[in-house]
Amino acid sequence: MNAGGRVARVLLDSALPQLDHLFDYRVPEALLEDAHPGVRVKVPLRSAGRIADGYLIEFAEGDDYEGVLSDVDAVTSPVPVLAPEVWALARRVSDRSAGTANDVVRLAVPPRAVRVEKAWLAARGVVPSGATDAASGDSGESADGFEPAAIRGYRDGRIEAAIEAGERLALQAIPRLAELPGGAWVGEWAITLAQAAARCWASARTAILVVPDYRDQDQLAAALAVFAPAHAVARVDARQSNPERYGAFLECLSAPRIVLGNRSAIYAPAENLGLIGLWDDGDPLHSEPLSPYVHARDAALVRQEQQGAALIFAGHTRSLEVQRLVELGWVHDVAPARAIVPRIIPTAQQAPTSGFAQAARIPSTAWREAKAALENGPVLVQVARPGYAPVLACQNCKQAARCNRCEGPLGLATATATPTCGWCGAIAADWVCDNCEHTQFRLVSIGAGRTAEELGRAFPGVRVVVADGEHPLLAVAAEPALVIATRGAEPVAAGGYRAILLLDGERMLARETLRVADDCLRWWSNAAVLAAPGAPTMLVGVSGSLAQTLATWQHAAYASRELADRRELRFPPAVRLASVTGATEAVAAAVADVPQGSLVDALGPAPLPDGVVRTILRFDYAHAGAVAESLRAAVIRNATSRRRVPAGKGGYRAAPTLKVRFDDPEIL
Repeated sequence: MNAGGRVARVLLDSALPQLDHLFDYRVPEALLEDAHPGVRVKVPLRSAGRIADGYLIEFAEGDDYEGVLSDVDAVTSPVPVLAPEVWALARRVSDRSAGTANDVVRLAVPPRAVRVEKAWLAARGVVPSGATDAASGDSGESADGFEPAAIRGYRDGRIEAAIEAGERLALQAIPRLAELPGGAWVGEWAITLAQAAARCWASARTAILVVPDYRDQDQLAAALAVFAPAHAVARVDARQSNPERYGAFLECLSAPRIVLGNRSAIYAPAENLGLIGLWDDGDPLHSEPLSPYVHARDAALVRQEQQGAALIFAGHTRSLEVQRLVELGWVHDVAPARAIVPRIIPTAQQAPTSGFAQAARIPSTAWREAKAALENGPVLVQVARPGYAPVLACQNCKQAARCNRCEGPLGLATATATPTCGWCGAIAADWVCDNCEHTQFRLVSIGAGRTAEELGRAFPGVRVVVADGEHPLLAVAAEPALVIATRGAEPVAAGGYRAILLLDGERMLARETLRVADDCLRWWSNAAVLAAPGAPTMLVGVSGSLAQTLATWQHAAYASRELADRRELRFPPAVRLASVTGATEAVAAAVADVPQGSLVDALGPAPLPDGVVRTILRFDYAHAGAVAESLRAAVIRNATSRRRVPAGKGGYRAAPTLKVRFDDPEIL
């Protein structure tokens, strides 16, 4: 029946879970020259004569299929953009998370930019029929004559040996700043990863470096500019336009590269992968917000296992997930050759004794340290919230001020601004308290803007700079200045800050989440390493084991103790979680189908807004595969339960949506 063609297996570009498998199509002789695994194709669907996009994954074994197959309609592009190793990764991580492989492929393969693709093919002398050459052709840029620098700060070539052997490391970053040739200052961690990636690339293998956001990416890019050739680095991140990102993606197909980007860079094509480096894996920006919600750390672990590359988890703090792997012996702990401990001073038992210090909400000791430091250079003040006054309350009854339109929280952007809603943006010009009918506000929380105003009065004549989401700032000079920054938005100071004040510690710890202590320790640690050698970091308002951990810089010991507590309570990462959300009947049916004995327990169902419920499943890692398979089957059954409405009314009766998410960081 299929003489004159080959049977191709195609992945349809569809979000429908019931279509998450390979479909067989016949490739006509006219398309055989351009039809290769990984290329984009167009194929017909059996309903209404529609044409769907897809990827040719593989050819069927043998060509003796006797059935009637539809023909591939067209080969959209001769470039095999879906590399075999990326397809294998997408399939594995989606199955692990009860999701669809196509959702992962969308993250891995950027939309096609025709003009960029044609220029890329022309630069290699490839015509459309030469797809194989396009995939494997070298751009002519190699590592010949390039000598990578030795990785500094660690004993006996430990990291170099791990790269050669394909080991997995939990790397304790060196907590200090370093100056690059040309005057730029970056964290020592950026130099470590850049040197490791350059060494990997020098052996004709690809290195993938994944960082949380653009601030970290710019530091690492500056280090790579010193330790690796410019043509070796390919940046893939959300800040690029689609043509720029697609061009960088095509370069990754051409030859080994050092791929630098955010969480989606973990899916970059790399047949000969030598290194995956993940910086600060505890940062929530590594968690993918789109289905199937695969964390970059989990994708990195799966890819390392599939391709045998070295894997480095680097950070100033250590996530509990990595600590669990260290204690299992799956990941090896590597510390710097020489212990460097920042100078951390907890001030929880100290109170402001002077008017200036009291006005600035800081203890007198911290105020004196900041005043002395400002004579020599900049001082960093970390605060919890952006804005001027993020939270307001009624002046009379102290009840939180809520928007009269949507019940969202009201806040002030500046001292003279009218309060606005943080949810819908409505201006609360005629606000009235629904409890006592009072019309005046009081400030409950103080943001970066109000802190800058208070410190400006406490330190007259000193330049005050605000760095937050609305005022991004990557670096500051060595001149005296007060830098007020929200957590994670701290700029790097030339030579380091002469003092650092960590304010609002109690407010940061007041969040209702299981990971609040881990997050706070990471925020404070990442800020503390920005200090100049010997400069003090004052931790205000926090005591106990968390302050002691920061002061002694014993993050691995803290992670071990915290993980032991999680094991006793059966909380993640000691166990895995899955949330099942939807209509009551659908959730109950999905949970009932999970194999007996696979679960530790099921919490819920608990009602949520919009008339749905959620059940949380806890299970051991050994049973995760069976749970994921069962829940994925439930999602497919739910998606295919739509039925036509009675004749004459048209359309379909929509089934309730069943949503499954594994390892949701915000559940507990």
